[in-house]
Amino acid sequence: MPAQLTIDSITDFCLQKLDFSNPKLDPEYYYAHLPLCVVDSVFSMGVKYESVRNVVRRMEPLVGHTLFRDYGSLPTDPAQQISVAVFLEKIEHESPEKLALEIYQNKQRTSTQNGILKAEAVSRFLRVLNDFDVQYFQDVPRLITNADFEQQIKRIPGQASGICLSYFFMLAGNDQLIKPDRMVLAFLEAITAKTVILQEAQLILEEVSSQLVLKGYEMNPRLLDNLIWNYQRKLPKKASGVRMRLEV
Repeated sequence: MPAQLTIDSITDFCLQKLDFSNPKLDPEYYYAHLPLCVVDSVFSMGVKYESVRNVVRRMEPLVGHTLFRDYGSLPTDPAQQISVAVFLEKIEHESPEKLALEIYQNKQRTSTQNGILKAEAVSRFLRVLNDFDVQYFQDVPRLITNADFEQQIKRIPGQASGICLSYFFMLAGNDQLIKPDRMVLAFLEAITAKTVILQEAQLILEEVSSQLVLKGYEMNPRLLDNLIWNYQRKLPKKASGVRMRLEV
């Protein structure tokens, strides 16, 4: 996998089940400040997404009322963004426990075994960005192929799979990546009746996205990922052979 027959069958299923009438990304892809992409990507692992939205809303005292930029817009001028360094300054003097209780108001951990508070994982992620002098959305593209940066993020407890990192890049503007969480894997496995690993999911959605473009649809892997995610989350726990699963 991905063989052409598999790609064709997945493309056909997408055309049957997904809503291509007016495909749009969710508002989370238009955050006003880069640190919010870190908060979202870390807290989204293993939970229902509404809890993540609640955490992000609690960031207003740190970034003001501009959580989002205009829908569909490019990142604003850096002068209008809260930098990674400034965000860090606002939280660095607090313990992870206090951040979890009072700032994020969320005590989830990155893993049930040997995990750390997600509040701490956010701080560690932000420190790595700061070490690489990445402060604003405009700085992110030079990190995409930086192996050292990737390794440092994956060393944060709970981030070894790279799913959180891929999602961070997606939220920050990269439209060629996907978040191969359990929603996406369940969707693909139900169609193929085979186990799909993370790397395969990326390749499959790239190929399916290309097929959809050839059929006249405006599509990319990130948007296709988002359409699949919204389709999956609206399903009951068992429906049409496509099993509802929470994110990794």
